[in-house]
Amino acid sequence: MYDIDKVREDFPILKKGVIYLDSTASSLTPEPVLNKMMEYYHEYRANVGRGIYRLSQRASEEYEEAHRKVANFINAKSDAEIVMTKNTTEGINLVANGLMWKRGDKVVTTLIEHHSNFIVWLRVKQKYGVDMEVVKPNAEGLFDLAEFERAIDDNTRLVALTHVSNVLGTILPVEKIGKIAHDHGSLILVDGAQSVPHMKTNVQSMGCDFLAFSGHKMCGPTGSGALYIREECTPHVEPLAIGGGTIDDVGEDFYKLGQSPIKYEAGTPAVAEAIGLGAATDYLRKLGMENIQAWERKLTEIAYNGLKQIKGVDLYGPDPRHKIGILAFNVRGLNAHDVALVLDTTANICVRSGHHCALPLAKAILNVPGTVRASTYLYNTEKEISKLISTVSEISESLGTP
Repeated sequence: MYDIDKVREDFPILKKGVIYLDSTASSLTPEPVLNKMMEYYHEYRANVGRGIYRLSQRASEEYEEAHRKVANFINAKSDAEIVMTKNTTEGINLVANGLMWKRGDKVVTTLIEHHSNFIVWLRVKQKYGVDMEVVKPNAEGLFDLAEFERAIDDNTRLVALTHVSNVLGTILPVEKIGKIAHDHGSLILVDGAQSVPHMKTNVQSMGCDFLAFSGHKMCGPTGSGALYIREECTPHVEPLAIGGGTIDDVGEDFYKLGQSPIKYEAGTPAVAEAIGLGAATDYLRKLGMENIQAWERKLTEIAYNGLKQIKGVDLYGPDPRHKIGILAFNVRGLNAHDVALVLDTTANICVRSGHHCALPLAKAILNVPGTVRASTYLYNTEKEISKLISTVSEISESLGTP
């Protein structure tokens, strides 16, 4: 039984009457995670991997343990496959800049990507003369697998796609697409920013070579994230930066990098943030990802069905069978920002508005400059969703929208 009241006790900000429906942008952080981070600052604040005294040894152990926790959370083979980053964007850029590209290579991506998994490949195309093909969805944001079979060929070096659309909530069949990619000798990178926080993730069954995700979207602190690099790929991915802590040996005219993840984590890392990310995985595992997913599915169905019935509201994306709790909509006759402002000022409801860093999708598929986006997470309630629906209905009715 999912005890939503007990869960909400871990998020003091909710006691102020805030209805927080913007977890797609950044989730709230529970007290157990904050306490674990403060434990570092209060009890063993020191640098990692640089001292034999007790504080440094404790900090190093906790930092390494955070790698192990993240590895277990996504079922990586070992913590050597986990690189701590500051967010999903850094992880994707590490791969984009770390692979040795040559003219004639090809990247396949999709039109629903967040800019962080789109413009990086445009830059690779411009910088190295790599070909780039963009697979387009239908009007609901769903894909025909045959389009990937057509786009991915033997010249494809990398397939880069999101697991879940940050605008429509659409879940992509990454396992099937990954099989197509591997059949052609291609690598596959998955943007897991919107999936890892909401769905049980298994990189082994997913079959991906790279998985990037952010801690701040999964109950962790800002400035935390991770990049999974399949063990066999690490010799072929150069670090984004090198320096202190990344080396095995250095001479006057040579250097030798250490093994993963050390070679990818240059300089002093964000120790407290990494420890916080590890604590966030503990928190999510304790609640159970299956329980979280089932609770969100229930909220998604309520929100989708309620918004769908409001006269004057345009709802985008597929039905709840094909998505997670991300609801993009517009009220006819109003700018998306105006709707978001009214929701905040009249009902204390926090939602995102705009193009959500996915302009190609907004321009080519939705044909609107932006949308209102309400997104659910493990701490939201049915009552909050009902309040969203009733308030949007009142906004629409006030306009007399046909």
